[in-house]
Amino acid sequence: MPPITAGAPASGPSRYLREEDRIHIADRLREKASVRQIAAELSRSPSTISREIRRNGMPLRGDASRWAYRPHAAHRRAEQRRPRPKAGKIGQNSELRDFIQRHLSMRWSPEKIGPALRTAFPDRPEMHVVHETIYQALYVQGRGELRRELAKVLRTGRAMRRPHRQSYTRRPRNIRDMVMISERPAEAADRAVPGHWEADLIIGKDHKSAIATLVERSTRYVMLAHLPGEHNAANTRDALVTTVQSLPPHLRRSLTWDQGSEMAAHKAFTIATDIPVYFCDPGSPWRRGSNENTNGLLRQYFPKGTDLSVHTPEHLDTVAAELNSRPRKTLGWETPAERLAKLLATTS
Repeated sequence: MPPITAGAPASGPSRYLREEDRIHIADRLREKASVRQIAAELSRSPSTISREIRRNGMPLRGDASRWAYRPHAAHRRAEQRRPRPKAGKIGQNSELRDFIQRHLSMRWSPEKIGPALRTAFPDRPEMHVVHETIYQALYVQGRGELRRELAKVLRTGRAMRRPHRQSYTRRPRNIRDMVMISERPAEAADRAVPGHWEADLIIGKDHKSAIATLVERSTRYVMLAHLPGEHNAANTRDALVTTVQSLPPHLRRSLTWDQGSEMAAHKAFTIATDIPVYFCDPGSPWRRGSNENTNGLLRQYFPKGTDLSVHTPEHLDTVAAELNSRPRKTLGWETPAERLAKLLATTS
């Protein structure tokens, strides 16, 4: 018999399954209909129906191996779980909360923390969360599961979440004898062969200081070049030459830059290092995607509007080492340093 409850039946589409939907599911299950058939009849996702049966069904009395779905009991259980707000998973588990807060303080992104939890606690599902759960614990008002100030150590440092900005365009620069990225070897495009680098500058306060950033496309290994004074073409060339000379010959295959005038001395750089330089098309930062991503990570250490000349080469090496020790999703959660070490060991 249906439960004795008062209330007008709902009409129209609903975000949640209604009692009549659950009755329909029970009837069709007795008729041996598939989950996909039931989902199509109710205009729902098959995963919604499958999850409903799994969460709100129950084992038969006296035979735990058999499963029954009783619609009225299922509806009562769903209604009892619905009231909000609820204490989130992070808020209920102090060990989980401390782990996340500690790694956020180390400037790990939520997307890196999720797999790290599964690696550290493989047999404890209560310690597993996805990155969106961490973002909501930081940003959703009223939850209070993580310290609010930890949002400032994320890459954006924003107090509120915002959608990605649209791509911007740049004015083309007149650099003599540019070789465009369309002529770059195909082995660089598929990232199969190490030694192809992307590079750019991050600019400091009032455009008076800069740091050159280099990222290897295959391993995402980062190198930083010190530019304490003017970042003109000659200074940029000299800083890059000094930085790449520490690389073995098989890791010096190409360098990809945007059309910034600081790379006007690219021919002299190629003569000194034997590394050809290729230039991206105007307004196409996505052609240097690894470098653009890395520059965003570096802004955690070198915020916009600050004087970058105060940072010593030793400090730049420390920052690069910290980035190279972070696990990367695109590397199967290996670190760039680990991936580069494997390549060097294979070559040797």
